[in-house]
Amino acid sequence: MEYLPNQLQGITGFELIACFHAIHPVSAEAAAFIRQKSTYLTVKKGRFIRSALDKEEKLYFIVKGCVRCFIKDEGREITTWINGENNIVGSIRNLGLDKEAEEYLQVIEDSILIEITRRSIDEIYERFHEANIIGRKILERYYRDAEERAFLSRLPSAEKRYRRLVLTRPELIGRIPMKYIASYLGMKLETLCRIRTKSLHTPIK
Repeated sequence: MEYLPNQLQGITGFELIACFHAIHPVSAEAAAFIRQKSTYLTVKKGRFIRSALDKEEKLYFIVKGCVRCFIKDEGREITTWINGENNIVGSIRNLGLDKEAEEYLQVIEDSILIEITRRSIDEIYERFHEANIIGRKILERYYRDAEERAFLSRLPSAEKRYRRLVLTRPELIGRIPMKYIASYLGMKLETLCRIRTKSLHTPIK
């Protein structure tokens, strides 16, 4: 990760607060405390913000750019999720367990992130009632997204999985490298290319 202040021009420091405020009103005191506990990062494409060996728990708000999560299986990378701007990302499977995670988090575009540690998050929960409401609603969103990914993975045909992705996550199509889309959908790159070519002649319904 690199700290490049010249790339932070135009970043106000309120992006994360605006995200929280859209969920539930945030007091001025809470907003100031959250900003104090947050760190801005600019991260180059291809860099990792978490590996499977990391134990320190952090969450990231994506101001600009895109992050993918993947696990490794016999040397093969399996993409488990992909998120862009205005999303909070991190490894939540081992929160509070103090053990290594299985996931790798990789930036796949030059990105600007806001980083906050688990310890700081706990402080915010303890000091500000509204933070608990916001945290609950964010977890609800995480649950809905996880349920959608589970549903997507159970669709029996590769074409149905791709068409479902186009309908539910159209912002990924054309932006994310096809190799990551193929991995996320559980298919070979050649299969995805064939399906995309076919879809040009068959409208998505």
